[in-house]
Amino acid sequence: MNLEGLLPICPMDAAPSAPLQLWPLEALPSLPPLRLAVVGHVEWVSLVAVEQLPQPGTISQGSAFREEPAGGGAVVAACLARLLGQPVPFFTALGRDPIGQQAAERLQALGLALHVAWREAPTRRGLSLVDGQGDRAITVIGERLSPTAADPLPWGELASCDGVFVTACDAPGLRACRQARVLAATPRLRLPVLQQAGVPLDALIGSGLDPGEALPDGALQPPPRLRIATEGAAGGLATPGGRFAAPRLMAPVIDSYGCGDSFAAGVTAGLAAGWSLEQAISLGCHCGAACATHLGPYPPEPADGGQAAEQLNPSADAPAELG
Repeated sequence: MNLEGLLPICPMDAAPSAPLQLWPLEALPSLPPLRLAVVGHVEWVSLVAVEQLPQPGTISQGSAFREEPAGGGAVVAACLARLLGQPVPFFTALGRDPIGQQAAERLQALGLALHVAWREAPTRRGLSLVDGQGDRAITVIGERLSPTAADPLPWGELASCDGVFVTACDAPGLRACRQARVLAATPRLRLPVLQQAGVPLDALIGSGLDPGEALPDGALQPPPRLRIATEGAAGGLATPGGRFAAPRLMAPVIDSYGCGDSFAAGVTAGLAAGWSLEQAISLGCHCGAACATHLGPYPPEPADGGQAAEQLNPSADAPAELG
């Protein structure tokens, strides 16, 4: 079963309806038991905080440094693991090199059940510079490694999933992902893959500010049942549904890296739980807002050794723990 009947197919140029009303985190229901999975890519990212983004010919002084296995697939999967408080299957590809091995170990520590297609190629790397206002500039180095349907991964397990989010795979792999009850993806999956697969997406979630995530009207047949274009601090637009605002932050903005992917994770979990569109987008907004309050896409490790998995769970008692 997918979302047909709950979310009508709507042309992308349809007029937006009245603004969607965000739910406070404490007002959202608890997530039911869910089996969610992610299929996508990983980049080993060096995150550097600077006073301002460098100009040509200048030398900048960094104030903070962190390295993490990131990229859209890893960030969505780790956010879902925190939301659910349980391991999330993550289908990905990594280079058979020290960086790939280090990435795998860290992703497992973040609560992911890894299914890795190992490649005889370097693991992709990235550099993210973030300034004092939380704006960032990203440079990626190397080829994006993606899992494919031909890889010996347990694709059949996706049939038992309540929801799957996809950031990178081939067209046959995306068809395998359609076994899930709810299928969501990012435009970064790339237009040829989306067109060749020809499967109905329950949600297509991406940035409305990034030209690399723009898709021409009518490019996908069948069209996604829900299209969400985020606009950073301005919120975003859901079609169908209408505009929505970004929630008030409970802490200063530190870094916007991973906010959009964290938003996508929250929306996917909400849709898989059978929540209303407003509830699912509200959870996504809270996840994105929480991500902005620390350097990099993952919360700092709790000083007391407790589990960070509860920090984003709508059933938590104290919404102040979002950051």
